[in-house]
Amino acid sequence: MRMRIVDAFTDRPFAGNPAGVLLLDDFPEDDWLQHVALEVNHAETAFAHPLPEGGEADWALRWFTPATEVAMCGHATLATAHVLHTTGTHTGPVRFATRSGVLIATPADDGAITLDFPTAPLTPVEVPEGVAEALGAAPSTAMDTGPNIGDLLVQLADEETVRGLDPDHKALASCSSYGIIATAPAEDPARGYDFVSRCFFPNVGIDEDPVTGSAHTALAPYWAERLGRADLTGLQASARSGLVRTGVRGDRTLLTGHAVTVIEGDLLA
Repeated sequence: MRMRIVDAFTDRPFAGNPAGVLLLDDFPEDDWLQHVALEVNHAETAFAHPLPEGGEADWALRWFTPATEVAMCGHATLATAHVLHTTGTHTGPVRFATRSGVLIATPADDGAITLDFPTAPLTPVEVPEGVAEALGAAPSTAMDTGPNIGDLLVQLADEETVRGLDPDHKALASCSSYGIIATAPAEDPARGYDFVSRCFFPNVGIDEDPVTGSAHTALAPYWAERLGRADLTGLQASARSGLVRTGVRGDRTLLTGHAVTVIEGDLLA
């Protein structure tokens, strides 16, 4: 079996968010999938297999962190679509059957891929006790991001504050059942992005995720409402960094980015 490591939401190697991608004939036992994801040890490893023609989807797709299966993952979906297109396994838009419904990935002539994901429903909440201390910065706003994501989105004072975060990950794990999305408006939109973010998921074995596609299904509507534009670009300001172009279309959000295959080899287990 061919295993590929793909850097997603970037057009150059060693940036963006790396994901393992394994194309299968069918899904084996969950324990085996989890063992492979732990061995790969990236934020997510994607497993996909083809579905019979004529159905509502072309491929079945699942995502595993080193610790657990997740309900939604943007960067590993982008990585999987990239592998299908660059290897000639699938041409044109690809429909994935997932735990979050059918997700569509559409390639463009320039190599970018646009993902069609459900828009996260945002509900204002009080900033939970301990979040400011765990982050090392006081949020001005907090949002629950709904069942598909399950994260807490918090707005901080400015871009510099987001970039400078050095959270206590153990303390942060007690503040949200899944993860924390920290965000702020861009200091200078002329640099090519409208907002910044960083994402922390210590409860699923990921202290900081380099570029989180699913988080942008919440970030996109959050900032679209505040900036008055449906189409925006987000910079996830992790050490690896990556850009996500977003477009809010009612109950769907479009996420666009590039991907690069950096490693390809045989899985022997």
